Amino acid sequence: MSVKRIAQVIGIKPEEIEEYERIHANVWPQVLATIKKANIKNYSIFRYEHLLFAYMEYTGANYEEDMKLIAADPETQRWWKITDPMQNQVPEAQVGEWWHTISENFHLE
Repeated sequence: MSVKRIAQVIGIKPEEIEEYERIHANVWPQVLATIKKANIKNYSIFRYEHLLFAYMEYTGANYEEDMKLIAADPETQRWWKITDPMQNQVPEAQVGEWWHTISENFHLE
């Protein structure tokens, strides 16, 4: 099985940190199920001050299609309507990118 490691960053508004962390302590079951269905494993979000760092491993065969599956899920769309306003893009974000994907510089198995 091939694993694609993905790391992403986004800003978090200081006044939203407490609420963001509260809701992520109990993510909705349908949102979690959709992430798993889209072949995402070992998904973590970390916070350093006003920066969120996400790490995930993708084990599927078509990343773009699986990301479309997540984006099409009504419960995930509802979740994003809550979480997106809590976040702000980093200056390096590309067109069409919300969370900015960053490159891997080192990995040890």
